[in-house]
Amino acid sequence: MAQKPSIPKGTRDFSPAEVAKRNYISSKMKHHFEVFGFQPIETPSFENSETLMGKYGEEGDRLIFKILNSGDYLEKFNRILLQIIHKLVNDYQKIYIDLSNDKNRPSFIEHIQAIENDYDTYVARLNKELFNNEDELTIVSFKDILFLVKRHCYDTHDKVNVFINKTKEEIEQLVITIFSDFFISLKGKHMVAYISEKALRYDLTVPFARYVVQHQNEIEFPFKRYQIQPVWRADRPQKGRFREFYQCDADVVGSTSLWQEVELVQLYDAVFTDLGLGGTTIKINNRKILSGIAEVIGAKDKLIDFTVALDKLDKIGEDGVKKEMLEKGISATALEKVQPLFQFTGTVAEKIEKLNQLLATSVEGLKGVEELRFICETLEKLGLQTALIDLDVTLARGLNYYTGAIFEVVAPQVVMGSIGGGGRYDDLTGIFGLKNMSGVGISFGLDRIYLVLEELGLFPDTVSATTKALFINYGNHESLYAMEAIFKLRRAGIKVELYPDAAKIAKQFQYADKRGIPFAVIAGLSELERMEFGLKNLQTGEQVKLNFESLKKALS
Repeated sequence: MAQKPSIPKGTRDFSPAEVAKRNYISSKMKHHFEVFGFQPIETPSFENSETLMGKYGEEGDRLIFKILNSGDYLEKFNRILLQIIHKLVNDYQKIYIDLSNDKNRPSFIEHIQAIENDYDTYVARLNKELFNNEDELTIVSFKDILFLVKRHCYDTHDKVNVFINKTKEEIEQLVITIFSDFFISLKGKHMVAYISEKALRYDLTVPFARYVVQHQNEIEFPFKRYQIQPVWRADRPQKGRFREFYQCDADVVGSTSLWQEVELVQLYDAVFTDLGLGGTTIKINNRKILSGIAEVIGAKDKLIDFTVALDKLDKIGEDGVKKEMLEKGISATALEKVQPLFQFTGTVAEKIEKLNQLLATSVEGLKGVEELRFICETLEKLGLQTALIDLDVTLARGLNYYTGAIFEVVAPQVVMGSIGGGGRYDDLTGIFGLKNMSGVGISFGLDRIYLVLEELGLFPDTVSATTKALFINYGNHESLYAMEAIFKLRRAGIKVELYPDAAKIAKQFQYADKRGIPFAVIAGLSELERMEFGLKNLQTGEQVKLNFESLKKALS
C-alpha cells in the first residue's frame, strides 16, 4: 500500500494564491527596509550548535532543532567502550593470575574494587582525547561503564570473570551487548553535543551577530542589514505559532545612539501603514528598567527568572506569573513590591514619571527610564502615521541577550499575539569575540501578519499570482500566431499563457475559470487572417475584437 503523504506538524504548504499574498507582504517590507538604508544579507539555514546554544535562555535552548551528525556518529562511543573494556580485561586477567595461587588472597571482587578508582583518571583522559572535552563532567563515566560491565560480564560471587580467556573478538561481541544499554547511563545534555554538532537557526539575530564578527573586516560600521529567511523552533503548534516560519529582521550594529530605536519604531509604522494595518500598537519597555525593578524588590539575583515569568503575563495571567515566580524562589515580599506593575496605567508620560519614582534607588533602572523618555518624547514630537506607542512595564521578551529598549507589536482587532518584536543587545557580538559592538533590531512576523491581513480582509484584489489572460489553443498554425503576441505581452510584463493542447474549447474555458484567470484571448483562423484578437471577459461574458496594441492596453 502506498504511503499516505503528510508533512510535519507546525509546517505548511502554500498555494500559488498564498505565496502571492506572502510576496506582497515581503515586497512592502523590502521597500521600506531599503528606504531606511538597510542592506540585504542571507545566512545558512543551519549553524554550528555552539553558535546557537546558550543564547536564548533555558527555554529557548530546548526549542532548538538539532541536526543529527551524518555517518557513524556513535563511533567515538564505541571506541571508548572498547578501549576501557580491553584495559579492564587485561588488568583483570593479570590480577587473577597473580592471585590465583595465593591461598590468603583477598576476594577477587574486593581487590578489583580497590584499584578501580584509578580508572577515573584514565577515562577522563580518553574523554578529552576522543571528545575534546575540557569540562569536569565527562561525557562517559567509568562508573557507568563499570556498572554495565559487571551486569553483563561477571557475577558477584568471586567466580572466574567471564572475560578470562576470552578472545578479542569475543570481548568485542560482549561490548555490543553492553552497548545496547549504554545510553541509559548517559546524561542527554552532555551527549547531544557529540552526536549533533549543527542545529537549525532559532532566529536571525544570533546568526547575524556571528556574521558581523566573522566578516567584521569587510563591513562598514554602523552596519544596517535586513534579512528575510525561515527559522525553526520545536514549539507546540497552535494558531499563529509554527515550527517553521519566516522572520523579517532589520538590525543596526556599531552604534549606541538612541536615534536607531526612534527610526526602528518609524520603520514599524511605515510598513504597517503601507499594509493598511492602521492602529497597530508598538509596546516598548527597557531591560534596564526590569533590572532596576528586580533590584528594588530584592530579587536582583533572580533577574532571568523574574523576566521570563513576567514575559508570560498575556499567556498565563497575573496569578500564573506570581505562581511561577514563587516556584523560582522569588519571595512573597518581593511579589508584594512588584504588585503595582500589574495595574500600571496612564499615558506614556505619566508611566515614565511613575517609573522614575519607583526606581529612585536604582542607578541602572533610572538609566533605563531616561532612555525610554528620550525615545518616547522624540517620537511624540516627530509623530507617527498610524501606529500607537504604549509603555508596557510587564514587557520582558524572554531572550537573554536584550540589554536596553525592547519592543513588541500587537495588531488591532485580532487576537493573534505579537506580530513583531525586538530590542537592543549590547553584548551579543561579545560572545563571539567582538567587544563593544552595540546593536539594536526588530523583527516582523510574516506568517502572523499574513493571518491578520487575511482575517481583516486587507489584501488588495490585485494581489494575485494568476495569469491575466489565457490564449485559447486552436492548433499549431493558430498557436504560432498566438505565441508571437504572447512573447510581446510578456516582454511588457503582462502575465499571459497559451493553453498547451488543442483540446475542446469548453475544456479550455473551464480550465481558465478554475484557475481564476479573468480573460481569454481568441486567436483562431479568422482572427489570424484579420490580424486581430478576440478578448473575452470571463466574468461578464463580454467579448471585443482588438488589434495587438489595443489588446496590450486592455491587459495592462
